[in-house]
Amino acid sequence: MDKKKLIEDLARESQEKGGFNGAWLYAENGEIVSKGVAGWRDPDNKLPITEDSIFQLASISKTFTAAAVMLVIRQGLLHLDDKITKYFPELTAYEEVEVRHLLNHTSGVPDYFDDADWFIKIWKEENRVPGNDEILRFLCETKAKPYFAPGEGLHYSNTGYNLLALLVERLSGIPYEEFLKKNIFEPAGMTSTYCCHIRRDGVPFENYAQATVIENDRYVADVDSEEDRVVTAFDGLNGDDYVYTNMFDMLRYDKALREGKVVTLEEQQLMYTPGKRNNGEDAVYDEDDGLGYGLGWGVGHEEGIGLVVSHSGGMPGVGTWLERFIDADRVLIYLTNRDYMDARAYWSFYHGIEAIIRGKEPDPIKCIEDVVIKNPDKSKWESFCGKYEHPEDADFIIDEVWMKDGELYAKAIDEDGDEMKFRLYPIGEDEFGRKSGLLKVKFGDGCLSFDDITCKKLS
Repeated sequence: MDKKKLIEDLARESQEKGGFNGAWLYAENGEIVSKGVAGWRDPDNKLPITEDSIFQLASISKTFTAAAVMLVIRQGLLHLDDKITKYFPELTAYEEVEVRHLLNHTSGVPDYFDDADWFIKIWKEENRVPGNDEILRFLCETKAKPYFAPGEGLHYSNTGYNLLALLVERLSGIPYEEFLKKNIFEPAGMTSTYCCHIRRDGVPFENYAQATVIENDRYVADVDSEEDRVVTAFDGLNGDDYVYTNMFDMLRYDKALREGKVVTLEEQQLMYTPGKRNNGEDAVYDEDDGLGYGLGWGVGHEEGIGLVVSHSGGMPGVGTWLERFIDADRVLIYLTNRDYMDARAYWSFYHGIEAIIRGKEPDPIKCIEDVVIKNPDKSKWESFCGKYEHPEDADFIIDEVWMKDGELYAKAIDEDGDEMKFRLYPIGEDEFGRKSGLLKVKFGDGCLSFDDITCKKLS
């Protein structure tokens, strides 16, 4: 199997069909098997991505935060079972939360994205971006209730990692960004890696792969988007995001971890141990894959491959993936800087590359045009049009369906109350798909259904 060519072909076809736009690198036993780039680093398709282009990592940054915490623990300044109120006495609502709970997302501390308006208000009304030290003020002022008692469940919380970064900064006595540079990036030889705040302070490096989103069917920079420019409001935070790097430095990061340069192999063994709930069961991070979450890493085991640790990252215009095969000595890195136009083209790339690195033939890249029914019977389409009921507790609802220029369209509302309109493409008998998502809508007698939800037609 020619993994190099298979991955290259997969990436380029996906990019051509509106999917993958970024850089990838796959290595086995420390040797690069395949690397490359596809697409553009600006919204206007004028600046091609190059192999040294620098991308925002988003939540992969949490792996660095966890490593920083382990270094502070090694110095005797912190312990995994310390209560966070020892350092943040004002957080009385979370007095039983331990450092370990923050690391493996079993703390119950709510995610700041649940109350993002707090940050947006400061940004808009005070014309400034809140710093990471204000995460304490955020928790106190919003009086955000815990999701559950510490150890009773697992709920991903960016806020927990903001608190961890603040702990590292206060206990080490140096800014968090400087701590990462001196104690992780430099020892690992990561000379093109930065923890910084480019929306707040400006871009301190060249060749940035601009985070790019889709607005009115065209690409725009996240900071220029009417909807997504609010990402600036969070750009003063640390710990959960805001590390920028390229694919080669990510390979150096993998090498440094394997050699125990940043954190020791014994410390890593602890980091790659899934968290437990109070009842002794594993705290599952991904129900579909059965992944646990250790200290900064998703953790799983595969037959014939062994221990696999990973982390993803996502923000408007940003999608990243780091997957490390500890026993098999492999690493997969891909970094993207554009929201995909076609969800199938993107996800078939993801599933294809995962198949290839496991020695399996990938399925062909498919986009919506590859699965749409040609010359469909539209005689019933008018009967599908109208308003539909809103089921209780649904995170996503289809509010209305209508015809325009002979095609079917829908308006949906997400859990934040944001509306989105999109075309419905016929992909089966009375079944329709969406280009920018994997949603499948099935129309029945006076109703429609998607996922496990059925909604009656109101008019």
